[in-house]
Amino acid sequence: MEIKKLVYLDSTIPSYLFDERDSIKNYIEVTKRWWAEERQNFRVVISGETVAETNRGEHPYKEKIIECVSQLEILPYNQQLEEIVRVYSDNHLMPQGSTGDGLHLAYASFHKVDFLLTWNCNHLANANKRQHIRIINTRLNLFIPEIITPLELFTETNP
Repeated sequence: MEIKKLVYLDSTIPSYLFDERDSIKNYIEVTKRWWAEERQNFRVVISGETVAETNRGEHPYKEKIIECVSQLEILPYNQQLEEIVRVYSDNHLMPQGSTGDGLHLAYASFHKVDFLLTWNCNHLANANKRQHIRIINTRLNLFIPEIITPLELFTETNP
């Protein structure tokens, strides 16, 4: 039996599945292609934070996004996640607060997720942050997930 690698989605991924903005058209197309062609190759998971973020605010495709995430496996909450987020914040790894980017990283790290898939290239999928993430997660004895965009998670094809 093949064990599928875990892919954690932050809210940018399901949001881009339904977005129609011209300014991010390429990201939207890559996200839809990944969803159609690659998703089945992984065990795709989210957190309560992903659900909460998709429920915030008013946007044109909110109902479709909520429907999409409601069909995904939700990782269980653990009290230790709050302490992990606090350490991330105290070490200036992630923005202040107990929600958002720090919580996504905490879930992926705590649950030993192989890939954290995101379009957030400011706080998460950022090469300039990778070493800092490795250092802090190593200090915390936490798994270090690969934090990537959908562009980086397509099956290798032979010419």
